[in-house]
Amino acid sequence: MSKKFYSEGLPFECTRCGHCCRHEPGFVFLSEKDLESLLKYFSISQDEFIEKYCRIVDVGFFKRISLIEKPNNDCIFWQNGMGCSVYSARPLQCRSYPFWHAVMDSEESWNEEAESCPGMNHGKIHSEQEIEEWLKKREENPPLDIDS
Repeated sequence: MSKKFYSEGLPFECTRCGHCCRHEPGFVFLSEKDLESLLKYFSISQDEFIEKYCRIVDVGFFKRISLIEKPNNDCIFWQNGMGCSVYSARPLQCRSYPFWHAVMDSEESWNEEAESCPGMNHGKIHSEQEIEEWLKKREENPPLDIDS
């Protein structure tokens, strides 16, 4: 087995700049645990939450629940001067950034992502074990597939 480019760990410390939460369209797909956590956070029903904060995205053979964005493409939960308004209940996709499979696939992918994230390659060193744990959590909590 070849040595992973992050076998010695990688530095990352979130600067809370919001770049990964703002300015560009994208999807924040919710896992079952994410949805449960956010429902508890807001103390509302699933139907209310989905109607107010989500959209259903057709990804081919199935559909997924994604958070909506504001007209300027900021995440619905981003607040200027505050950052993430649901920080303690934020989805795993948000908590695990930048340790996503697509980013950890290669050193080139990591460095390309680092061009837009000032926290990457700076700050605390995250061990290979920590990184692998984030990747495993993402595998164990996949986005929730829903019926049409």
